[in-house]
Amino acid sequence: MAKPKRTFADAGGTTWRVTVNNVGASNAHVIFQHPDPRRTRENRYANYLERGPESQNVAGRVDPATVLAKLDDAALAELFRRSMAIAGHPSIEGRLV
Repeated sequence: MAKPKRTFADAGGTTWRVTVNNVGASNAHVIFQHPDPRRTRENRYANYLERGPESQNVAGRVDPATVLAKLDDAALAELFRRSMAIAGHPSIEGRLV
């Protein structure tokens, strides 16, 4: 099954592909994938924490499509600001940290 996807444009004008994976009972990884496949070292991730009643079920899993639907542009911007590099040299909006 294909992962639900959407896009997010950062302040620098880069349009990132956004996916949700590695879901748990109350959390998931939100992945920001750089649009240029030669620049995958710039891919980033942030942790999303579910706060609804379903997060109390330790045997359950949050649904990636539901998480993605809950994330509006403001929430994605906040997650992007807190995101970390998956690999390579850590950067924020193209600047090395």
